[in-house]
Amino acid sequence: MAVTLRNGICMPLIGFGTFRIKGRETILNCLEVALKAGYRLIDSAVIYHNEEDIGSALEELLPKCNLLRTDLFLTSKLSPRNQGYQPCIESVKKSLGFLKTDYLDLYLIHWPGTGGKKVDNVVNIQMRQESWRALEDCYDKGLIKAIGVSNYCLKHLEEMKSYARTLPHVLQVEHHPHYVQSELVEYCIQHKIHYQAYSSLGTTIEGKCNPLLNDEVVQDVAKIYKKSPAQILLRWATQQGIGVLPKSLDPIHIKENLELDFVMDDKDISRLNALDTRCKYAWDPSIVI
Repeated sequence: MAVTLRNGICMPLIGFGTFRIKGRETILNCLEVALKAGYRLIDSAVIYHNEEDIGSALEELLPKCNLLRTDLFLTSKLSPRNQGYQPCIESVKKSLGFLKTDYLDLYLIHWPGTGGKKVDNVVNIQMRQESWRALEDCYDKGLIKAIGVSNYCLKHLEEMKSYARTLPHVLQVEHHPHYVQSELVEYCIQHKIHYQAYSSLGTTIEGKCNPLLNDEVVQDVAKIYKKSPAQILLRWATQQGIGVLPKSLDPIHIKENLELDFVMDDKDISRLNALDTRCKYAWDPSIVI
């Protein structure tokens, strides 16, 4: 499954997320399983502190898996502490070095705020504007094939119209049946911005349970299709054209999360949509001015 971005770049709809996956051996093992299973999009970020290990792992694994760099779609993201024109340029170049590549397929501004600044500080507006200008310049030079933003709300996207030469090709935000951002999805459709979800599987609370995976409706729909709750949640998104970035250390789950070649009935999609309680499991970007 893939989507063609507004600029003609082909992007896999399902990617392998690497948030909180660290350590050279761990990264190597996970990526080997992922690549052999068929993942071609690898999603990282400066603040994940794993770009260098990913780069080393891919250098070893691509020949082993009979793959070329052009077979992959590599994403990274700007740290809030690197907001601003020159820091952003330097961050892109550092990511290229760590990932051992001449170009990135996608680079995102990770957060609308600036590291070390309060969320209501107007400098946030100036800094993300400078960062976007830097990404546009990197895009023009071919260092990045597509550019985008993460954790931007409608107000941040609307603001971009006043300064962006190129609107984002991708928006990456939290999205799942407990937090359905319908208005944001519609906005992206209207502006031809690909909508990509993170936290598609919710999160474990206090090490005890995952409210989303254990939701009675999700469990019931999973039984209907004889799939895992995770597969149901991921297919719920991809069937609506929303990208997903499942992550796991378990080889079985890594493979299973990619096996989404089934179609859910519209009534079951609607049942899952109805679970929306505006419950976020990650940070809230709406507080950033």
